[in-house]
This record gives sequence, C-alpha cells and structure tokens, in this order.
Amino acid sequence: MSLIRNLCARLERHPKRVVFPEGEDERILQAARKFTAKNLGVPILLGNRHEIKTKAKQLDIKLEHIRIIDPVNSEEKSVLKQYLKSIYRFKNIGDIDLDTLIVKNAYFAALMLANSQCDAIVSGGNSQASSGLRPLLQVIPFQNKNKLISSLNIFDLEDPVSGQDKELFLADCAVIPDPNIDQLAEIAINTAALSYQLTNKKPKVAFLSYASQSKGKDGHTPIQKVKAATQVAKQLAQSIPIEMDIDGELQLDAALDSRIAKSKKLDGPVAGQANVLIFPDLQSGNIASKAINYFTHSRQYGPILSGFSKPAAEISRGTYAGDIFGTAVMVASQAIDHELLYPTSENDLNEDIKDIIKNKNIEK
Repeated sequence: MSLIRNLCARLERHPKRVVFPEGEDERILQAARKFTAKNLGVPILLGNRHEIKTKAKQLDIKLEHIRIIDPVNSEEKSVLKQYLKSIYRFKNIGDIDLDTLIVKNAYFAALMLANSQCDAIVSGGNSQASSGLRPLLQVIPFQNKNKLISSLNIFDLEDPVSGQDKELFLADCAVIPDPNIDQLAEIAINTAALSYQLTNKKPKVAFLSYASQSKGKDGHTPIQKVKAATQVAKQLAQSIPIEMDIDGELQLDAALDSRIAKSKKLDGPVAGQANVLIFPDLQSGNIASKAINYFTHSRQYGPILSGFSKPAAEISRGTYAGDIFGTAVMVASQAIDHELLYPTSENDLNEDIKDIIKNKNIEK
C-alpha cells in the first residue's frame, strides 16, 4: 500500500482540521473537496466568502463540510488579536497595526494554528515562500531551543527493482541555503524523525556528496562538511528515542541502489537502502527534488516544514491539486500521536479499516 493510501486510512480514524490561507485558489478548492470527501477531517479555507463560493460553483465543487472564514469579517479576530499581543515581538505594536496584520490570511492562519483552532496549515499556493514562512516564524513556537527551521519533500513512488512502494524524504530543499555542519546534522535528525512518524519504518539516513566515503584526506570543503555533519548526526541520534541508521558521505546512486553500493564496496547499514536523503545545500536539494518530480511524475508532497511545534507546509506555486491534497494528508498525520497513528496492535487497526470499507460499501 502506498504511503498516501496508508495514511488516509489511518487519518480517517483520527480526522484533523487543516487551514488553507489561499482559499480562493482553484487547486486548494479541489484539494479541500477531496480531503473532506475521504472523511479525513475539516478543511478551513480563508478568503472572501463570496469569491470562494463563486469559484467553487464555476468548478462544480460542493462546499459541504468545508469551513470558510473571511478574516476581515471573522468573529475570531478579537481572540486572535489577544493571542498576537501575548507574543513578545508584538507586545508594543499599536492596535491599528495589529488590526491590519491580523486580517492578512497568512497571519490569520498562523494564529489559528498557534491557538489550536486548527491542527495543521498548508500555505504558499500562490505566494512567494518568504510571504508564507514569515508569519509562521513570528507566531508558531519552535520545537526545540535551536530554533532551526528547515524543509523536506516526500516522494511516494515505486522501487524500480522490487516494484514495491517506496518513500523518499529529501532535505533541505527550500529553506536554508547553505547549512553549516551542526545545522546539516539537525536537518537530518528532524527529517528522520518525521519519516518515522509518517511511515513507522526505521530511518536510513544518507548524507549525500559527489563521492562515496573518500579515503584519506580530502581537502575539498563540501566533502569535509558532509563528513563532519554525519558524525554530529550520529551523536545527536543517541539522544532521541528513535532507532536510525546514518551514513555518509554517499553518492546518490550508491545510497539508493544496492547493486551500485556493492560494486563500490560499500557495505554499511545505509548504502543501497536509504530512505532519507540529506543534501549538502539547498541548491542541490532543490534541483534534485524538482528533477525527480519532473522526470518520474511521482507523487510529491511538500515542502513540509520541520522545527515548528505545529505541523506546517509551504508548498510551491507550481504544485498540482493532487499534491496539495497529499501534503495536507502528511501534515494532518503529523498532528496524530505516533502511538495512535501506528498502534501497537496492527490487527486492531486492520479490523477498523475493514469496518470502514464495509460501511462505505453498505452506504453505496
């Protein structure tokens, strides 16, 4: 079963509320309709109510079980304004400026998330990444003291060798241009933790480079950074309750293809088996992510933001409706405790899924 189908079945048992700041976007409307049609929770669309309804009518999209909020006329403004005032950076800002800020969809959505009026956010559909990221950085608490925010893309595809479903987590593809050694190590750990949350599989983390475990002293700075980050990540991994394998530096093909790994005499626990790919910088990560998406037409979700205390995604402006839906499923699933998402007794879960399917057949 593919990752998206697996998570949909589980999310149906624990539905969540996902807010979309760009509620008037055609792709958002389509993704929201699919989200509620599959009984995964409640999509919340922000924007002008009349324009959303008009666009939905043009697209023949029913809005039942989809919540629409116009920040300009919302009764929630006073509550969210008080929450905004409680944040130190906004403490001394005047009421007029706060009123102007709070009716902006991106800030309204971020405040809803921070105030637990929704469970996750998917933004960025028709705005520059910085426009959607800034309100989140200013409003949403960080997950840890390092305050490192990075991103990852998830690919839900088929293994070319075995034909089985395979997931790949790529980071960082959208936020930190040139992470230092410590940042790169933390990006790896955060991405691995999220991969475990969503797949329940042991993360196998590959730090990528243009060479695989080069011998001797390699004076080239990028390789030295990857080598050092690999060691730091291994140390960090010992402090979290998730088992993972970490190795580097590895070339992309050696990280993914066991035949190639064997031909290069790489026999570590990650070579040929990686499901988490850590790129040395944003440029290489972003190019690789778009190349995989363009040439394989595989299902891609994200960029998903890691480092916040709440689930959030900042999608690309070129993203398709189906990928937006999938991204919503990913961040909504993040909002479910791992013990509930993957209960100890999978038999209980399988029985529940069978009941859901049976009931749907009866309804038909």
